[in-house]
Amino acid sequence: MTLFSDPRSMQCHRVRVVLAEKHVTVDVVDADPVKLPEDVIDVNPYASLPTLLDRDLAIYEARIIMEYLDERYPHPPLLPVDPVARATTRLHMYRVERDWYSLADQVLAGGKAAPKARKDLRDSLIGAVPIFAHKPFFMSDEYTLTDASIAPLLWRVPLLGIDLPPAAAKVIDAYSLRLFKRDGFRLSLTEAEREMRQLSG
Repeated sequence: MTLFSDPRSMQCHRVRVVLAEKHVTVDVVDADPVKLPEDVIDVNPYASLPTLLDRDLAIYEARIIMEYLDERYPHPPLLPVDPVARATTRLHMYRVERDWYSLADQVLAGGKAAPKARKDLRDSLIGAVPIFAHKPFFMSDEYTLTDASIAPLLWRVPLLGIDLPPAAAKVIDAYSLRLFKRDGFRLSLTEAEREMRQLSG
């Protein structure tokens, strides 16, 4: 199994988190999204990262890869067994991507849209404080794919220049610490991602 991954990308990071949580042996190939390896171009019609090769199967789009890994390696399970709970978790993942990842991408891209995107992301995270405080993990007593999606974004909060008010920061930091302390998360980090926190102090 080979994962072509951008070592700075949130989308790639969330897949690496799942691989580490599952203890999957995988060859992670660092790839430049601007100059993709031919292996990716040959199998991925969207020429995007992350791209996972598992024997003759090529999978792209982070959320699809994550769900595939959860089904392919069922222990530990990162999606609930109950169909309603599974659908709810998938909706949470979708909202994280649509509401938070899209804004973070705008901030990281810079330009005119970045200041408003930063403010909107900050406001949205503050608005989610009651959810972060409600249970040990995101809307759940158990770690799920939603947490694996949120962790890479929260790791980049200093890089994104988001300054949270003390009350919100206390809750979000406590939740973040539960994620960052996990062996799977620590093993998922690339050198570039470790430096994001070091450079941010």
